[in-house]
Amino acid sequence: MRRRRSAARFGTAGSEIAQAEAALALARAGADAARTRLAQSVVRAPAGARVLQRLAEPGQIVQPGRVLLVLALDGPLELAAQVDERFLEELRVGQRAAVRADAFPQQRFDAVLDRIAPRVDAQRGSVELRFALPAPPDFLREDMTLSIEVTTAAREHARVLPLAALRGLPDAADAQAAEVWVADDGRVRARRVTLGLRTLQAVEVLDGLADGDAVLVGTAPPPGARVRPVATAANGMAGGQGAEAATAVMQTMGR
Repeated sequence: MRRRRSAARFGTAGSEIAQAEAALALARAGADAARTRLAQSVVRAPAGARVLQRLAEPGQIVQPGRVLLVLALDGPLELAAQVDERFLEELRVGQRAAVRADAFPQQRFDAVLDRIAPRVDAQRGSVELRFALPAPPDFLREDMTLSIEVTTAAREHARVLPLAALRGLPDAADAQAAEVWVADDGRVRARRVTLGLRTLQAVEVLDGLADGDAVLVGTAPPPGARVRPVATAANGMAGGQGAEAATAVMQTMGR
């Protein structure tokens, strides 16, 4: 009889141990789940960064995939710009650029074209460019509005005209040849010119004009009409040949 009581007590003790082990395993699983939930409540940046914008509040319930923060990762500053795809042929990595911020227009600084996107934005017809900054100014801020002028080629001397002087051809600023009107012996004459380098405001004339030619800009009578040219400042001229280039651009008065 004593052996039977011992066996009964041993069986009861074994069951209690199993229950305790099961409770311990359940508690450990609960602790693991709690640690997982705690980890999910902590937002970590992929690298050192500065918070630019916070789009959620502490304690707020958010759906998966929602943007919580906008960050600026630590590292070298770079500029991003969109350029019309028609200029893609002229762009090369390593070209230098001059940059001005709208907020600080007098403080120009240098940049270098570092990357050209491998694809074109089909909706906007543009290509993204990335510029490295050898010496970034202290006033730069994220999302600043900047004007970037890339030097794709240079001439020590060039004969240039404002784009407004090109006439007669659709999209003439993109063509290798265009037409201009000149005042010749008191009459308007159409002149075919060959174009070279160009900026957003002016274009180089390789052939078709000579120093001193009176090129008409603005409203003018058609070719063959009599005109009296009036010299004006050559707005938009860049890299010209001094006084000769400046006096070649005229407004006109019919007579």
